[in-house]
Amino acid sequence: MSDINRSLKAKPRTEDFGSAGARRLLRGGQIPAVIYGKKDPVHIALDAREFTNKMRHFSETALLKIAVGRKHYEVLLKDYQEDLMRGEIKHVDFYEVTRGQALRTLVAVVLKGSPIGTREGGVLDQVLHEIEIECLPKDLPDSIEADVSHLEINQALHLSDMTFPETIKVLEDMSRTVASVKGVKAEVVETAEEEEAELVSEEE
Repeated sequence: MSDINRSLKAKPRTEDFGSAGARRLLRGGQIPAVIYGKKDPVHIALDAREFTNKMRHFSETALLKIAVGRKHYEVLLKDYQEDLMRGEIKHVDFYEVTRGQALRTLVAVVLKGSPIGTREGGVLDQVLHEIEIECLPKDLPDSIEADVSHLEINQALHLSDMTFPETIKVLEDMSRTVASVKGVKAEVVETAEEEEAELVSEEE
């Protein structure tokens, strides 16, 4: 992601925080937002068009820069409220990070490669979609790649099989399964067993 897509401009909000004020901001092409993390929350107003256009580039681990007048904040996008009917963002929450201070966050796991097993009729199943890590803000990855190209049918990739950058600490049980390749027959048997167990449970 380019630095341009990571940067946002905002105006400070010092009054009119109620729902009526929020509606006025939205009608004026702005989005009410809050930056949490240090001392008191910082209330701001984002340009709706800029945020909407850049938001598709954001992830939960994308380190963003927000300029509010002469002040600059490094933040993570933590949450947002969206009106799906109107297709507009109604409110955004950011979390401010501190340079040199480790942070904990969830990072998406992205599978890489075409497993040997899928070419032999198996089916790839991603079990773990994100992991919790600890690192400095400058070392925060957008995602973690998991190479599954070597997996054969009935084989699995665990966190302990993966190599992680020395700059991050994985806060998970390393025995957790990331992905596996199952044979089609095995899946059919499992499904049949589950259905049979459900029928027995209902009869009881």
